[in-house]
Amino acid sequence: MARKPADQSVNREEIITAAADVLSRRGYETATMKDIAAAVNLTAASLYHHFRNKDALLLAVLEMGLEFTINRIQPITCQRGLSAEERLRAMIREHIVGVADNPAVGAAMVFEIHALSNAKPPTRRAKPEDLQAFEAFLTQRDAFFRRRDAFEHLFRAVVQEGVRSGEFHPVDVPIFVKALLGANNWVGVWYRPDGRLSGEAIATEITSYFLPALLMRK
Repeated sequence: MARKPADQSVNREEIITAAADVLSRRGYETATMKDIAAAVNLTAASLYHHFRNKDALLLAVLEMGLEFTINRIQPITCQRGLSAEERLRAMIREHIVGVADNPAVGAAMVFEIHALSNAKPPTRRAKPEDLQAFEAFLTQRDAFFRRRDAFEHLFRAVVQEGVRSGEFHPVDVPIFVKALLGANNWVGVWYRPDGRLSGEAIATEITSYFLPALLMRK
């Protein structure tokens, strides 16, 4: 039986994780707040105590996935005792293993960005508090996109450093990094925990495709 609306004992992270699973199975347009509430044994009314609407919940899913990934990767970029190749190899590994550990969140990062970008504003007859909430949502959404750009910059900086030092070929850094991150992110779409390869094995494979395209041969 679902909890009563007044029951706030459910953990916020638990809701976000459940939302990612529901979005992965049903897609943003089809999934409902009721579906997500049922996944954590809540009533829909109770879920609205935690998240104002589905847009806010989607943003929370994407923020959680992005911060999780940044926290794994950012420390690697600061390890100056490692070469650009060693750092990039470790960054690819952490990214892919993280996506494989949370494939539903990874899939949301691929499929639901469009829905986030196209969130609909309240109607003209909306209450002032709804208009204010939407403005706050837009501010938070813009911050997410800036954070996503900062994440991409972590990879760009390492690749650019390798190009400057002569360790890497002089590739078009933005294009190379977008291609690499696209491959990494799509692991969340097709990865299966009971599949043929582990996250570690997939990371090794993808690294073996991208790094040779960068490395200068002596």
